[in-house]
Amino acid sequence: MFTGIVEEIGAVTAVEPSGDGVRLTLRAPLSVSDAGHGDSISVSGVCLTVVDQGDDWFTADVMKQTLDVSTLAGVSPGRAVNLERATAAHGRLGGHIVQGHIDGTGVVREVRPGAQWSVVRVGIPAHLAPLVVDKGSIAIDGVSLTVSAVSEAANPEPWLEVSLIPETLAATTLGTAEAGTPVNLETDILARHVQRMLAFRTDAGAPGSIDTERGSA
Repeated sequence: MFTGIVEEIGAVTAVEPSGDGVRLTLRAPLSVSDAGHGDSISVSGVCLTVVDQGDDWFTADVMKQTLDVSTLAGVSPGRAVNLERATAAHGRLGGHIVQGHIDGTGVVREVRPGAQWSVVRVGIPAHLAPLVVDKGSIAIDGVSLTVSAVSEAANPEPWLEVSLIPETLAATTLGTAEAGTPVNLETDILARHVQRMLAFRTDAGAPGSIDTERGSA
């Protein structure tokens, strides 16, 4: 579990085929400073498991399913990545609850620089649009952000906007994002659960129906 507060910007240093997936090696001096075999580290929003490590690097396996839904597909040495160690149970929840389970990818459509911050518009897949709300939480490339605007429900090309403060621009890879940059998206876990529950809703009184007033079947 993560909070979406990026701790350092690391870099991919090696990519090796591994079955239908890949094995990545990443430079991550802070992340491995207290990491052990089997620990979880968020790599631009993707939860990966440490399988080997050194003084300033670690290696992790990425399976095909993860490659299919994230920007790690086609990753090459030199790519900068946002890194965050798994949060400690006694730590502060500075961002929001982030699982490191990517829902899909979006594409930066526009970056509007301001005097104190930048507004970034991201095009998102239609199936994720219902899970994104104005002033709600979203993790973009593993960064916990507050949605500052969303497209209308009827928009055939949905989008969301976030406003990035100077600290976010300096401390994460979003500071160098430009139109056309693909990004990982993880929607709010609560929204995903509600959507799943509604998918099972049937007519009231029917066998297996959910009474949304009382929360019982």
